[in-house]
Amino acid sequence: MTRSSLKSSGLAILALSLLGSAAAHAQSATDATVAFLMPDQGSTRYEEHDHPGFVAEMKKLCAGCKVVYQNADTDATKQQQQFNSVISQGAKVIVLDPVDSAAAASLVKQAQAQGVKVIAYDRPIPNGQADFYVSFDNKAIGKSIAESLIQHLKATNVSPADVGVLQINGSPTDAAAGLIRDGVHEGLANSGYKTLSEFDTPNWLPTNAQQWASGQISRFGKKIVGVVAANDGTGGGAIAAFKAAGVDPVPPVTGNDATTAALQLIIAGDQYNTISKPSEIVAAAAADVAVQLLSGQTPKAEVTLYNTPSKLFVPAVVTAENIKAEIFDKGIAKASDICVDRYADGCKKLGIQ
Repeated sequence: MTRSSLKSSGLAILALSLLGSAAAHAQSATDATVAFLMPDQGSTRYEEHDHPGFVAEMKKLCAGCKVVYQNADTDATKQQQQFNSVISQGAKVIVLDPVDSAAAASLVKQAQAQGVKVIAYDRPIPNGQADFYVSFDNKAIGKSIAESLIQHLKATNVSPADVGVLQINGSPTDAAAGLIRDGVHEGLANSGYKTLSEFDTPNWLPTNAQQWASGQISRFGKKIVGVVAANDGTGGGAIAAFKAAGVDPVPPVTGNDATTAALQLIIAGDQYNTISKPSEIVAAAAADVAVQLLSGQTPKAEVTLYNTPSKLFVPAVVTAENIKAEIFDKGIAKASDICVDRYADGCKKLGIQ
């Protein structure tokens, strides 16, 4: 089964499970408080997709439930304060995307000691057994973007002799970044292309990725034939570094999240790939799990990760070849939002209207 069909199957199963469970949940969780705690504002997905998606699904499943939303803006101490605050506000379930996955273990224990359920969201909490974990398959993401890049290099006859790729990972405090990194390692392992250098990006900040990439461009020059970046922000930072150094064309750079900026860079030919993972899908699943926990039910787990029952969705790799089908035909993004200014001509060439 292809990655795309796996994704479609996952969406269908999710839709059926949500419809089937909504009526059962509604009566037993009528007015509870649920907290939705996100890690940063550097990635636009949390404000634009995750939070609205979670609120929308909660309204469907538990119209009387109250959702408290907080964003820690990459500050682990601030997130701890927010965590304590929502507990004091009476939250019975906390959906937590941790700034620091290791530090979050104590938060899980603290909540559970008070009878509060914790759903790890997007980023796992390896040393603290949350009640459930909902995410896209981060290791599969890393492997997919790396393999996609390697296939492109081979298809364009880029010899692996005396050249290599840069690897830009996510934040060292993010366990999901570690999974993506491990997946990238797998994807590159038998490729024939060596990894020239590797970097863990503090707080996922694009500026940190750009600064590091600038140094590597000075160090390796034309030996860099590609960059495996863990998300669109770090990928965008790398692209900015190449452009600042006057490198033209920019070597193929990967990404992840299908942000507006990344979609435009792919259309312009500056970024090679990204990962389409509509965050609303995971947000809706987290809402469903939250209402089940409020109702005293045991959510069904597909797999177990870090001793935590988990539901992982399989995303799709997006390149210029399939961006129309995966992003625009499926309504994930609108041409009117993406195909503006200097990107209009690129959209026309790709048949995006």
